[in-house]
Amino acid sequence: MNNFWLIATGFGDSGFLLPAALGIAIWLAIDRSTRPAAVRWTLLFGGCGFIVMLSKLLFMGWGIGSAQFDFIGFSGHTALATSVWPVVFWLAARRRAPIVRMVAAVSGWGWGVFIGVSRLALEVHSTAEVVTGALLGTVVSASFLRLHWHQSMQVRTPRWLALALALPLLFFIVGRPAPTQDALESLAAWMAGIERPFTRADLLQNRRAVHKPANGTQFLTKEQSFSRSD
Repeated sequence: MNNFWLIATGFGDSGFLLPAALGIAIWLAIDRSTRPAAVRWTLLFGGCGFIVMLSKLLFMGWGIGSAQFDFIGFSGHTALATSVWPVVFWLAARRRAPIVRMVAAVSGWGWGVFIGVSRLALEVHSTAEVVTGALLGTVVSASFLRLHWHQSMQVRTPRWLALALALPLLFFIVGRPAPTQDALESLAAWMAGIERPFTRADLLQNRRAVHKPANGTQFLTKEQSFSRSD
């Protein structure tokens, strides 16, 4: 069953969806009439990526999260999936009837949410992180579709360009996530001037320390945990 969830979660990996989002921007920028849409998409998707990255850096570098909700940052897979896939499905049905475009967009959103469920099944994110990631991604895709719903998006796409945009699929390997998490961890530790980034274990450890048992059992403080070697 794990292989099934790994395949599903791979379609939300940044190594797959960042090139896809770039492909959407390039495709929309081909024709002069849709270049404003390309700019809006770039700003919306870029804002989503920035918010996800910022939430992760704030936790990994400075421990800013919520122990109560087990939240250490937006689920990037879920946020990217619910922002990109509804737009991809909608663009694929751009020449169809409005009801077909609606069904396509909703199907894309459902697929993005399913990718979020895969993160829960693999136990790499909490419910709060997946839900907030889905909300963030939905705001991005819904905003873009709301702005361009009544546009036909008649983009003249050369075949060679369509092939070039499909090339990232050749490098998509299930179970081999992009090294973005490792890069963010190193960046957060460097920015905060600490030996290693904060982890979920540190957050939950602090939550247990707040509810210290009456028998006097001691838990490591955040500062003590950082003195240990991994």
